[in-house]
Amino acid sequence: MINLIFLPIVLPLLASVIAALLTKKIKITRLFSQITSVVFLIFVGGLAFYIFQNGSIVGQAGGWAAPYGISIVGDPLAILLVLTTNIIGTAAIFYAPRILEEKQERFYFYALYFLLIAGVSGAFMTGDLFNLFVFFEVLLMASYGLIVLGNGKAQLRESFKYVLFNLFSSMLFIVSVAYIYAITGTVNLAHLAERVETVEQQGVLTAVGMILFFVFAVKAAVFPLYYWLPNSYVVPNPVVSALFGALLTKVGIYSIIRVYTLIFVHETAITHSIFIWLAMFTMLFGVIGALSTHNVKLIVTYNIIPAVGFMLMGIGLYTPEAIAGSVYYLMHDMVIKGALFFLIGALVIAAGTKDLRQMSGVIQKYPLLGWVFFIASLILAGVPPFSGFIGKILLLEGGLRQEEFLLVIVALLSSLLILLSMMRIFVYGFWGELMDGLSNERKRIRQLTIPGVVLVGLAIFLGIGAEFVYPQIESISNMLYERTDYISSVLKE
Repeated sequence: MINLIFLPIVLPLLASVIAALLTKKIKITRLFSQITSVVFLIFVGGLAFYIFQNGSIVGQAGGWAAPYGISIVGDPLAILLVLTTNIIGTAAIFYAPRILEEKQERFYFYALYFLLIAGVSGAFMTGDLFNLFVFFEVLLMASYGLIVLGNGKAQLRESFKYVLFNLFSSMLFIVSVAYIYAITGTVNLAHLAERVETVEQQGVLTAVGMILFFVFAVKAAVFPLYYWLPNSYVVPNPVVSALFGALLTKVGIYSIIRVYTLIFVHETAITHSIFIWLAMFTMLFGVIGALSTHNVKLIVTYNIIPAVGFMLMGIGLYTPEAIAGSVYYLMHDMVIKGALFFLIGALVIAAGTKDLRQMSGVIQKYPLLGWVFFIASLILAGVPPFSGFIGKILLLEGGLRQEEFLLVIVALLSSLLILLSMMRIFVYGFWGELMDGLSNERKRIRQLTIPGVVLVGLAIFLGIGAEFVYPQIESISNMLYERTDYISSVLKE
């Protein structure tokens, strides 16, 4: 059973190679990718069920025991996020043939997709800091290929910006890992959690920890390091935007959660208070960006940023309730962002424009698309009883208990503004008089809507079915807060 924990990473890598070899036979490549994605999802679902029932699975590559070998850790948090990744990826692989041009599919879209899934899954499951860097590079290489999948001038410009910022942060990442290894003599996360308590150079270690946070903050688009994100996520094809919006920033925020609840937990008065202020600014500036544009895709993209602020809020508060809120919100946001990008892609095809000022009455011809988008907007804003509300209520409770009243006010205000930004699309784009030039591709629009319907249905379950989901999130939160279970399972103490 232990060796199975490597498969969520190895299988997508193998599928990527096969898809690259089949890419000239596009129909076979599509069918292979869809069947393979469904099989992977079923496998990861079964693995997740086993882990939640029986506890973490830790694999040691080559039989080398931690901390000397490469550890792959299937703890409940990692496997939950890998499962969510595969759900979104499976929805994307059925969405892709309806939204991509055939020439884009032939330029290795499916190979790059599987490589992205492997990199994201590896980042969630790796047990050491250096291999977190390696899997970051794997997913970034895939994203570099996906973001340039097109030939527009704006796309090339934003692609260059995206690559430049990520290369700079990757350079800082490897430097930080080198400093941490020099100070502690290890890069294994569980071993680091033990070693940092005995290090004499606590001030230096805290400084290195903040450099590492800077790296993750760039990846996660935390204020003020988010300015590279909006246009970079708008210019690609909608299916690529959906994968980026649902997965890539979440790897950055996951890394912050993992590292700053496991390793850097001894100077929380310094680090976590900074997180709280950054969370507030991230919420506010993100939602201001969403309100400042008439590009419907850009509105959804900007709403990635305040969600990052909410997740960072729980890490800054650093209580079991607040951490549970961050984990719940992380899972919820992965699902709902994927759904919204799918739905916006369908809306743009239906209306023939991204400009909200040129849209109206779309719901009259495409009622399913309109009403599903309306429900998705409520879920995103955290209207009860949906999943966004569950995560936010846990975060707000943690803020009130810590007497962070300004943070709570900013969080509530941001939620209202998020709802306002999304309702602008519904009121002006879907409502009103039927616009001229609306697409007649009813079958295609319906096919583009269905993956969004599936993910919105899952988001509804995460809210209405919270009594089934929350106990698992609570156990994950307690594991993160206490740390001992993770350390002992990796080091076999």
